[in-house]
Amino acid sequence: MPEHGYEHDRTIMRGQHDPAHVLMPGVHRVASLLKRWMLGTHQGSVGPEHLDAYLNEFTLRFNRRHSRRRGLLFYRLLEQAVITDPITYRSLIVNPRPGRPRPTLPIRSPPPPAIERPWRTPT
Repeated sequence: MPEHGYEHDRTIMRGQHDPAHVLMPGVHRVASLLKRWMLGTHQGSVGPEHLDAYLNEFTLRFNRRHSRRRGLLFYRLLEQAVITDPITYRSLIVNPRPGRPRPTLPIRSPPPPAIERPWRTPT
């Protein structure tokens, strides 16, 4: 993308004597931040059906970490929530019917009869 002012520096890792974190410290730092964020925030329980959404959230947080107007983030999120149409859970996940049967709820016994409380009778 030289027409936009970016120059690509190609780094060949094969045959290098230095480890990858020395040759590419930025890539190593972002990967380690992502891993620490997933383990810390989500306690490591990130399912593959939601991985894309988690990576999008990390990208948003990473790109806005030095923003001068971080207070506007919540305002902009509210603004987007108001103008966008609602979505369903099934449209968010990759495989809405993964093949396992839905768990059945246990049969509950009927509630005990109500205690007579004259002060609570509807008028």
